[in-house]
Amino acid sequence: MVAGRGDALPRLDVQLGRAKRVPDAGAVVELYQKGVLVSRIQRAFSVGAFGIEGARKLVPTRWSITAVDSLLSQALIDKIKRFETIDEYRVHADTYFDNRYVALLMPEPWKFEWIEAWFPQTHWNAYGASPALMGDYEEYWGRTTYASVGGCYYSTRLAAAERLKADRRQAGSILLREIHPGYLLPLGVWNVRESIRSLLAKPPAKFDTLHAALTHAMSYLRIPLPRWIAASALLRRALSQGKITDFV
Repeated sequence: MVAGRGDALPRLDVQLGRAKRVPDAGAVVELYQKGVLVSRIQRAFSVGAFGIEGARKLVPTRWSITAVDSLLSQALIDKIKRFETIDEYRVHADTYFDNRYVALLMPEPWKFEWIEAWFPQTHWNAYGASPALMGDYEEYWGRTTYASVGGCYYSTRLAAAERLKADRRQAGSILLREIHPGYLLPLGVWNVRESIRSLLAKPPAKFDTLHAALTHAMSYLRIPLPRWIAASALLRRALSQGKITDFV
């Protein structure tokens, strides 16, 4: 896995990736379940509106966004693990602000991976000669460290978990993003979250095999499949491990 940008949260307990380990998680999840917008919860978190009176603290906005995305997505993941897996491979694909997004959902128990590819002449690859890929992933039992790729990992994980919760299904979820030069200035993780929400709200293309799903997915992306496979732990594993159904 290519190293991320290194913008890890140095203190927040969101590093542990499990909502139940953070004292304010209950309040955050309750507000979300009552329909409060994620952005409003994040602002409240940032100004120190949660926690024990007298011990509340202001939190940098970037930290509060990622903390809330992490807490809410973990709460949803705990729920979707109780559901059956999807029955087929699903591919969602679309373009927003010169970003190309692809979501591959596989008929497997929950796991998640986020990979982004910054093309030359973009913010994180201004002088490169080829696209720079970076990403991170988690298995069924989750993470114990902060994702190397930064806050977009958690905002995307929230969007994916919301979709699966709404469908009452679980799946292995791999989300890919190409950032092209027309994306002049990064708009923040909120933009990625909302883009993935819009992406997953649209009907997917469905396939019986991983090969067919990947062929369709790659038609939306410019980077060839071998480079994605080299950067992706979950894709390599899916392609190398046969299933009993492959022989039926």
